[in-house]
Amino acid sequence: MKGLYSLLGVVYMVTTSFYLSPKKELTAKENINTTKIEKLVADTKSEKTAHSASSAEDLYHSIAFEPNHELNYEVFSKALTGFENLKKAGLLNQESHLLTICDFSMSSNTKRLWVIDINEKKVLFNSLVAHGKNTGEEFATNFSNTESSLQSSLGFYITDATYNGDNGFSLRLLGMDKGFNDAAYRRAIVMHGADYVSDEFAAVHKRIGRSWGCPAVPRDLTQPIINTIKGRNLLFIYYPDQNYLSKSEWLKA
Repeated sequence: MKGLYSLLGVVYMVTTSFYLSPKKELTAKENINTTKIEKLVADTKSEKTAHSASSAEDLYHSIAFEPNHELNYEVFSKALTGFENLKKAGLLNQESHLLTICDFSMSSNTKRLWVIDINEKKVLFNSLVAHGKNTGEEFATNFSNTESSLQSSLGFYITDATYNGDNGFSLRLLGMDKGFNDAAYRRAIVMHGADYVSDEFAAVHKRIGRSWGCPAVPRDLTQPIINTIKGRNLLFIYYPDQNYLSKSEWLKA
């Protein structure tokens, strides 16, 4: 009999070792479900990011850039991200479809300003544009949000109203990046025309002229460009400054 009881005891231990109490079983299921949800969220985010990147790339390749005057894709992608985020925040009108981009990583002697109609997928303007006197010589290197610095400011702007001032027909700009360009209105950083923004000036001085921080454009393009982009459209001044790129709230995907 003792042998029989021992055998029954072993059988009982083996069979019950596979049993989970309802509480333990529920906890195990919760852990599995939590893991599945976390994976699903991660996969969804990854899919959205991939879809967004694919959409940006498709749009970029559909734009008819002039040969040898293409805007860098990475710069375009960042401008588009900021454009979409500013729309979501209600700071740009939902029907807005213009991107104005200044790539200040390029020589000031090149046409580094683009005005792009993303609905029509066409470049409306591709022009020279000046940076600030204390931002650099031919190439921009230093940026500031400080009054009287005579330096350009990086980041996203929303175009405002036009006026006639000391530099003629001009466009007010509202800086959207805190700490980087939000002092633009107070500093009177505006878009205006200038005689020193020309191929002729560059031929004599080896570079175009420089402003006091304003994105100045050629005189003959001042009115056409300003009248096209005025009234709550986007302007993005880019430079590969890692401090700015990592901190701008508008560049977060």
